[in-house]
Amino acid sequence: MNNHTTEQYSDPNSMPPMGETLPLGLQHVLAMFASNVTPSVIIAGAAGLAFGSMEQVYLIQMAMLFAGVATLFQTVGFGMVGARLPIMQGTSFAFVGVLAGISATQGLGVALTSCVIAGCLHFLLGSIIEKIRWLFPPLVTGLVILSIGLYLIPVAIKYAAGGAADFQMAAESFGSLKHWSVALCVVLVAIICKFFTKGFISNGAILIGLIAGYILALITGMVNFGSVAKASWITTLQPMPYGIEISIGAIFAVTLVSIVSAVETVGDTSATTKAGAGRDATDKEISGATYADGLGTAVAGVFGGLPNTSFSQNVGIVGMTGIMSRHVVTVAGVIMVLCGLIPKIGAVIASMPLPVLGGGVIVMFGMVASAGLNMLTEVKMNRRNMVIIAVSLAVGLGLNLVPSAVQYLPGIIKTLATSAVAPTAIIAVLLNLILPEEL
Repeated sequence: MNNHTTEQYSDPNSMPPMGETLPLGLQHVLAMFASNVTPSVIIAGAAGLAFGSMEQVYLIQMAMLFAGVATLFQTVGFGMVGARLPIMQGTSFAFVGVLAGISATQGLGVALTSCVIAGCLHFLLGSIIEKIRWLFPPLVTGLVILSIGLYLIPVAIKYAAGGAADFQMAAESFGSLKHWSVALCVVLVAIICKFFTKGFISNGAILIGLIAGYILALITGMVNFGSVAKASWITTLQPMPYGIEISIGAIFAVTLVSIVSAVETVGDTSATTKAGAGRDATDKEISGATYADGLGTAVAGVFGGLPNTSFSQNVGIVGMTGIMSRHVVTVAGVIMVLCGLIPKIGAVIASMPLPVLGGGVIVMFGMVASAGLNMLTEVKMNRRNMVIIAVSLAVGLGLNLVPSAVQYLPGIIKTLATSAVAPTAIIAVLLNLILPEEL
């Protein structure tokens, strides 16, 4: 295999050889797989669906299928839809709090109908995002990206230690040497491959790290293939499986979160171009990404999938590898579609223990934060901008770390206030508009 420098692939339209493109695409899939299906598990539980039931499995399959479909909207695109950048889409965690509450009190029919309508409204944002982009200069965008990375780092640590769910964190094995050995194996192998090798091995550093961690997990008895044997071979799609039920309050709540998701997508798009090509995202790329984000959410909702958004850990892969080729992520999207349509494939990938994934996302979420810091280096660090950075991050991350501080706020407002991204973005935008240029 010939060695290829990452500079060759700083153009989104560049095409690595298929022998490299396929494993590089798989690298993107493995990075986001667990995070993509987890929201479906949480919301299925909130809706009262039995663990392991056919209904729960169906929601998980739709999460995989429409993550792939939404990714293809982004990378391949059509018309005005799609950034034509290596942006991986997946089920958004930002909606979990709102949708879990709606599912528990009003049912999945109301929740999914709200997702379809909110997705359509999110799609319409694409037509005006260029006109309001001035609200998101490097100061604001850099802060949003940095807050995303910092918000996700605790999730990475939880994965590395054994899992993020309450029952996993309560387990005796949580934080054990066995879990950390696997996670650190992934980190060390990925770093060694990235900085001490060349060509494909360097570009596929995270994938190789994940494989090494998986092998160690297999040796130590952490891998369970039971779900593979039980998985079926084909998924049958069901339009509006829980019927159409409209609730204005639910639609309003989901739409508010969609706006936050749109801001996150703007940040991820900017971070992708900055990390992979050393340039700012164009207006066309920003609007195309927003169109794809909304359309992916609406289409997913029709078939029982949850809202999609750009995945920041995959931005971290672009930053780590320097490979900007959208065709690599197109392959990843195709793999996710196959995982959704063929449960056997999804079950094989899902057999990866969380500490393996944790090792990978420690690096990737850290790279997201680094991309935000890199963007902030373009900002003049005068007293005005330092105050904006200080207040935005302190409030945004502080409320996320201490959610009980706003426990008396209404449900949807509390969800937004503790999301880290939303308060950071809102405060940064407002202060940037209000404060004079020099203090």
